[in-house]
Amino acid sequence: MALADSGRADSPFSEIIELNVGGQVYVTRHKTLVAVPDSLLWNMFSKSSPKELARDSKGRFFLDRDGFLFRYILDYLRDLNLVLPDYFPEKSRLQREADFFQLRDLSRRLSPRVSKENSISEDISQSDTEDAAQQGGLDTLRTAAAAAVATGGATRSPSLDSRKSGYITVGYRGSYTIGRDIQSDAKFRRVARITVCGKTSLAKEVFGDTLNESRDPDRPPERYTSRYYLKYNFLEQAFDKLTEVGFHMVACSSTGTCAYTSSDPNEDKIWTSYTEYVFCRE
Repeated sequence: MALADSGRADSPFSEIIELNVGGQVYVTRHKTLVAVPDSLLWNMFSKSSPKELARDSKGRFFLDRDGFLFRYILDYLRDLNLVLPDYFPEKSRLQREADFFQLRDLSRRLSPRVSKENSISEDISQSDTEDAAQQGGLDTLRTAAAAAVATGGATRSPSLDSRKSGYITVGYRGSYTIGRDIQSDAKFRRVARITVCGKTSLAKEVFGDTLNESRDPDRPPERYTSRYYLKYNFLEQAFDKLTEVGFHMVACSSTGTCAYTSSDPNEDKIWTSYTEYVFCRE
């Protein structure tokens, strides 16, 4: 049920309330939902009757909004502060949710028109980083322009695509043989294929003509793919290419499963493995 058993005398709503927001279930306190006076949730849960509010099939109060972004709305209501992940791409959509829930202060913080002095600390640090990167780009342009003037040549601006931030995941599937228990060596088989996942423009920038696009031709540059693979099978060669254009490894994971085993203890066991390396350029 949406209402817990422990009700309060001054409100028809229970202290603990269950919400269904766009299919995502949230459990919170009544005082959290009414933390901001005159907001939509404050009006719903302080002026309305529980019988007047929409519910889902299990009796939870239902809101037809973005269930993923509501977690940040709820976080803000808990302590009237907002902490977003680094490189949060949904800020404009979250501002739209803040406007819908009539959270004016939250909407103001998310507005791109807010100055750095009035922004929350996360916005300040991110803006400073972006400003520094932009300043570095301007310095590069000035240096290139000065060199062009000195040599009498024309100014060429560096490609913006060459420094786009993003992630590339390199993965490979291989197999290896582990000998009998009394043996300490393992025979590794050749890696069959190295896969590349990420944005098409980044993958082409890094790997160039060594990228095999036959499994996903005509992919637009700004779309993502997980179907590319490399024309060689040396991981170190892929790592070198990523490093040359400013990527660095941020995560790695690997799994191994026994593909074949025999009841004969004298026979070797064949294992298959899959490993992924995640690279990032900020």
